[in-house]
Amino acid sequence: MISRIDLRGDALPEGPALRDLLPRADFDVSAALEKVRPICEAVHHRGDAALIDFAERFDGVRLESVRVPAQAIADALERLDPAVRAALEESIRRARLVHREQRRTTHTTQVVPGGSVTEKWVPVERVGLYAPGGRSVYPSSVIMNVVPAQEAGVASVALASPPQASAFENDPADGLPHPTILAACALLGVDEVYAVGGAQAVAMFAYGTESCAPANMVTGPGNIWVAAAKRYFAGKIGIDTEAGPTEIAVLADESADPVHVAADLISQAEHDPLAAAVLVTDSVALADAVEKELEAQVAATKHIDDRIVPALKGRQSAIVLVDGVDEGLRVVDAYGAEHLEIQTADAAAVADRVKNAGAIFVGPWAPVSLGDYAAGSNHVLPTGGCACHSSGLSVQSFLRGIHIVDYTRDALADVAHHVVTLAEAEDLPAHGAAIKARFGWKVPGK
Repeated sequence: MISRIDLRGDALPEGPALRDLLPRADFDVSAALEKVRPICEAVHHRGDAALIDFAERFDGVRLESVRVPAQAIADALERLDPAVRAALEESIRRARLVHREQRRTTHTTQVVPGGSVTEKWVPVERVGLYAPGGRSVYPSSVIMNVVPAQEAGVASVALASPPQASAFENDPADGLPHPTILAACALLGVDEVYAVGGAQAVAMFAYGTESCAPANMVTGPGNIWVAAAKRYFAGKIGIDTEAGPTEIAVLADESADPVHVAADLISQAEHDPLAAAVLVTDSVALADAVEKELEAQVAATKHIDDRIVPALKGRQSAIVLVDGVDEGLRVVDAYGAEHLEIQTADAAAVADRVKNAGAIFVGPWAPVSLGDYAAGSNHVLPTGGCACHSSGLSVQSFLRGIHIVDYTRDALADVAHHVVTLAEAEDLPAHGAAIKARFGWKVPGK
């Protein structure tokens, strides 16, 4: 059901050569870019009319308006299963605890007497958040996007999620996002919600339409079309990341429980047929036991043929055999997983040595599923190896650092000759002249 890659015996290569040996899904955003271009430009030129046409084409519903009525959001919360409501409220509470602590404060550095640089943190003014609605419904992604934006102090938060052919079971209110998405918005106090999915949702936030004001930034996971639209608009608006198919890597030794490891691999494989499930271990016995567990557990679950089996059998998933935990660390650092579980002896110490991961889950009692919903951490994380250079969504994602430079005449005079010297070294005499003009063209210290 899952392939093996044997990296034992020989010295592991460095850098890209090692990454090339590891499994990874095919996810060609560049190829998708040209397909989303006409969609984005149609939204630019036709606004809401284009959004309505795309909803009919891609989602099978003909909308009268893309803005979700406030009453529909309130009704979704009213109808929500009490147990689901309680779970969402606890997830929100824990996420707020963690994200509230991330808020940076203004800091002033006194560089010299009379000369200071202050760094203040200012939230973006308006963000557009995306919650997927394809194979599954993701109210948890609503929480993971909205909470850090709110804790950052973003004044205007709007959310888009694809319209559903039937908004509620046995209810004729077609064309709304999934009711659990709407209920999560209600719990979070988000009342600006749009029944728009895919690349057209990103375009709506980037350009603005008759119904939706343009946003400064778009965040949230989505399919390859959402990722391609983010790339299309990068530079015009801020984006979080071009999220690809989900990934889990588990670094485990003989102390790991194969039941836990197999269950955790399956938990991410059920997202998508391109989802990656990777076990890195120095124990052949564990690898054998996990393979047996995969067979048994997959047979007893849901989404077998359309998601889990294709994901586990795909080129993006494998059991990677290594000589020891040290070599395993090199492998997982080269892989840069979205989610990395450490199931080894002294897991906390091993986790502390990891350099590249979106999020690290330590020991047998911190599975990725906990982070998906209720650890308090954020589950919008870098994929496709981007954890080597990027971070997951956080309060910082929605903040901009602005430097405020405040110098007195004496403080400028003290350093003026250095500024002029550097300007002349760069052959930018007007830079130096801007200093000289302040001192009657005779620079102190020269």
